[in-house]
Amino acid sequence: VWLWGGGGGGCGFPPVAPGPCPASGSRARGVAANQLSRLSPGNLCPQSVPRVSPVRPGLSPRCPSPSPCVPVCPRDLPPMSPRVPPCPHVSPPSRRHFPHPYYSLRLRVPGSNATARLLLLDTVLLCGGTEDFGAGSPPAGPADAGAAAAQLAWLRARLAAAARDRFVLVAGHYPVWSVAEHGPTACLLRLLRPLLRRHRVTAYLCGHDHNLQYLEEDGVGYVVSGAGNFMEPTQRHGGAVPPGSLRFFYGAPESPGGFAHVRLEPHAATVTFLEATGRVLYRVALPPRDL
Repeated sequence: VWLWGGGGGGCGFPPVAPGPCPASGSRARGVAANQLSRLSPGNLCPQSVPRVSPVRPGLSPRCPSPSPCVPVCPRDLPPMSPRVPPCPHVSPPSRRHFPHPYYSLRLRVPGSNATARLLLLDTVLLCGGTEDFGAGSPPAGPADAGAAAAQLAWLRARLAAAARDRFVLVAGHYPVWSVAEHGPTACLLRLLRPLLRRHRVTAYLCGHDHNLQYLEEDGVGYVVSGAGNFMEPTQRHGGAVPPGSLRFFYGAPESPGGFAHVRLEPHAATVTFLEATGRVLYRVALPPRDL
């Protein structure tokens, strides 16, 4: 699983490319996120995609909010189609297709019969949009409260169904915990953090802040990978996270950027932070969940 961080405005992780539901027995070892659709048996089939109202009136799932890096889609596009045309002057279609604004992937852990669960969230749908210049503004609240509630109910159900998965990873754009320019996201502290702790989630993966961070609280790892565009060195919210939770931070402005790589093995989910040069910055091994 590769995690590229672009930071604010929805430019964070690479999308999952569309594809047919693969045959059972597929495995994930250390592949780019845009290959995951080929590696997760049955989880992109229609039966696993919840039916909810559009992300926002007039916006397609691939354009959840206006931003400097992803323009708003035309209003005549079908909002819930998984194969709608790409937005004007955006990346090629293969770079911008998602099966749904939020979805679940089940992965085989190489070298074992164990499975891992990856849950991708739309945190803009859940918490609302935000202005992302400088420190920006916090999410203003969901534009569609019913759609936000539906996503939260879906997440609760999926986490409950993942009780036998050896690793559970949850990913979204906004951070739960962050020491950097945006800081913790109050909406996610209220709605998501209790679920991560209750269900013993392995890690929460996010972007939004333009640097690399690793924090840990109550056995849950918090991976911030937002350094794919530029780097911000500020730790202005260092006092807003639990004492001792910050284990790693990298935001050198002169750096060419970086990303985080997650490798699943029977004994651990290993998170490695790398600079764009390939230099390893930090590595942590997260143990399997107690089943």
